[in-house]
Amino acid sequence: MSSERGNVSRTRPQRHQNARAFKNDKYDTSARCKKINAKLHDGVCQHCKGILEWRVKFRKYKLLTKPKKCVKCLQKTVKDPYHIICRPCAGKLEICAKCGKQEEIVIPIDKGQDRTHSETSKNGQESSKLKDELDFDTNFSSADSDEDSDVLEEQFKSMNFEKTEI
Repeated sequence: MSSERGNVSRTRPQRHQNARAFKNDKYDTSARCKKINAKLHDGVCQHCKGILEWRVKFRKYKLLTKPKKCVKCLQKTVKDPYHIICRPCAGKLEICAKCGKQEEIVIPIDKGQDRTHSETSKNGQESSKLKDELDFDTNFSSADSDEDSDVLEEQFKSMNFEKTEI
C-alpha cells in the first residue's frame, strides 16, 4: 500500500488537488471570526505558534467559554484556548504557555500586555469622556437660572395635550 509507513517512493502525483486555497472567512463574516483572525499568539514557542496559526487558517480554532486551570499555579486563570499555563506564570517562568517547554518565545507576553494596556487606556479615555459628559450634565443642571426655568415653563404650557379616556 502507498500509505504504509516508510514507503516514500511514490511514482504518480497527487490524484485530487484543490484549484483554490481555503478561505476561512469566505462565508462567516461574524465578529467572532474576525476576532479569531485578528488574534495575536503571544507567549508561545515557534512550533506552537505554527499550530495555532494552522488552526486559525482552517477554522479549527475554537474560543474558550470558561477559564481553564493553570498547571503551575492551579488557579482558573488560563483564558487563551489550547494553552495550559496562564500568562503570569508563563511570563515569570519564561516558558511556552501552550506546551510548557522552555524554548524561545517568539512574541513575549509583555508586548501582548502592552497591547491590552493600550486597549484599557482607550477604554479609560472613553470612560473619562463619559465622566466629562456627566459632569457637564450636572454642571448644566446646577447652572440653571430662573430665566431658563421660565422659558421651559412657557414652552411646556404652549404644548397641546389631549386627554384620552381608557
